[in-house]
Amino acid sequence: MKAPRTARRDGALTRVTRDARPFLRARTAVVLRLAGWSLLEFVQTFLGGFGVARALDHGFLAGRPLTGLLWLAVAAVAVLPAQLATRGVFGRLADLVEPLRDGLVRRAVSRALTGALAHPAGTTARSLSQVTHQSEIARDGWAGLVLTLRSFVFTVAGAVVGLLALEPRLLLLVLPPLVLGAALFLATLVPMAARQRDYLTADEAYAAHAGRTAADLRDIAAAGAADRTVAESEALAEDQVRAARALARWSGVRVVALAVCGRFPPLLLLLGAPWLLRDGLTPGALVGALTYLTQALAPAVQALMTMLSTVGGRLLVVLDRFTDAPPPPAEDEADDRRPLPQGRAPVAELRAVTFAYGPAAHPVLDRLSLTVAPGEQLAVVGPSGSGKSTLAAVLAGVEAPTGGAVRWHGRPVRAADATSVRALLPQHAYVFTGSLRDNLRYLRPGASDRDLAATADALGLDPLLTRLGSLDALLEPDRLSQGERQLIALGRAHVAAPPLLVLDEATSRLDPAAETRAELAFAALPGALVVVAHRLSSARRADRILVMDGPRTRCGTSAELLRTSELYRDLAGLWAPDDAHGEPVAVDHGPERTPHEAESTPHGGGFISTPPPSPV
Repeated sequence: MKAPRTARRDGALTRVTRDARPFLRARTAVVLRLAGWSLLEFVQTFLGGFGVARALDHGFLAGRPLTGLLWLAVAAVAVLPAQLATRGVFGRLADLVEPLRDGLVRRAVSRALTGALAHPAGTTARSLSQVTHQSEIARDGWAGLVLTLRSFVFTVAGAVVGLLALEPRLLLLVLPPLVLGAALFLATLVPMAARQRDYLTADEAYAAHAGRTAADLRDIAAAGAADRTVAESEALAEDQVRAARALARWSGVRVVALAVCGRFPPLLLLLGAPWLLRDGLTPGALVGALTYLTQALAPAVQALMTMLSTVGGRLLVVLDRFTDAPPPPAEDEADDRRPLPQGRAPVAELRAVTFAYGPAAHPVLDRLSLTVAPGEQLAVVGPSGSGKSTLAAVLAGVEAPTGGAVRWHGRPVRAADATSVRALLPQHAYVFTGSLRDNLRYLRPGASDRDLAATADALGLDPLLTRLGSLDALLEPDRLSQGERQLIALGRAHVAAPPLLVLDEATSRLDPAAETRAELAFAALPGALVVVAHRLSSARRADRILVMDGPRTRCGTSAELLRTSELYRDLAGLWAPDDAHGEPVAVDHGPERTPHEAESTPHGGGFISTPPPSPV
């Protein structure tokens, strides 16, 4: 189940801090250099108020104007090192800011690619907003926060040390409004962060909607869905407006906190001046304290609060968007983390599954229900464009249905279960440059040499192994024939022995004898086998045959279908005997089409294999 929103808000600072620690720890030297330059700012702040106080008490009011001018000169000259410090600080700032932005961009891109591979149908424009807009917000906000926080720490330290040096009782008047304003300000942090998160969520939702709309303009026009799309856009825009207004209301509360911190301390000091002067406070100390408050302490506090209110909350929310966990899986996936049950439930099941390549497209699968039992061999036949490859992709979890449900072992399909449940072999076999051993163990890295030998014997890989010399011989894919590539891919699946194996024209480049040997080898395994057949012999060997004619389907044994399915009788008639091997093969009546063309256009008379949406 989804975590409550409040839990996510309360944990934002914890998540960001957890990731910030190693980032700052790796840049300790940069932070120390920044602190070293900032000591000059501490000196400037201290001498600014202290010099004014001494100029009055020990100079002008004491009848020694030269001494007074000398102390004012000291306070003025202290500004020059501070300017030098500003230059040094900016020189070191890039070492903290640019690595942050680069790391956030890498994280967003990595998460987007990982999510797209795991859930192709669930990709959104969220990562685009993170890479472009939000990463820049984070960089600028981090730079401003570093500068402001550094200045605040050393300026306040200089002012407090100066007030203590002048008269410790001054802090009794200065600290209460500062503490009150700070408490009021801190009370707004959590709700402000929440409003910032709501605003960014609304911004991402609108960006995702705009991206989908731009990609689907043709379908929107074809389906007459323009009014609905406009209404959705207006609703999302209204969500952004509401979030912005809520953010503005809390910003008003922060204005009050800023007034308490910045305006009240000098006012209270002036109101208490008669009492302080009667109690021994010198006029110079009073003017020096006002100098600290108006020229150093109040501006530093106001700058920090302004930065935190305008940038800090936004920075926290943006960083949390990068550091929080990826969106949780659907509830039907998240609620059950137990291992998949074996043996009792069907290996795979389609429940009223519908699939179409667009909102206005005719469905390729229309409320199809199908079960595949453990150990069963199912053949799928039909004309070109009838949806065989689409069915294979949906059954294997590569394509998500537009309606209905797909279940493995009685549970909804989850990306986390894919490698342990099924293997999908397309017509175009994937073989990578490497040893034959590595290729065969690709899906099961821990397979022993005995397992590999059994696979080679079962599938007839010995001639290829003899030609290569050994299992450790280097494979160069472009030097292998299409049939050899398919044999290696079949060997890989045989070694893995998944509970569900889907062959989508995966033996089309093998001769009939090799194809028969491969299918018999897979039939001997305990898992279920689904074969998109291109030879009648494959269909006849199956326990059941699914005949597809677009959304119309019929399932049964070969003998049953010859009696009840006119299409199956026609397809059986189109299979002609191969002169060389005596096996029936498919007759090609037209050029092969792309998956999308094959699945969405009227089928012709030929029985032609179509490649799957993507190999797995």
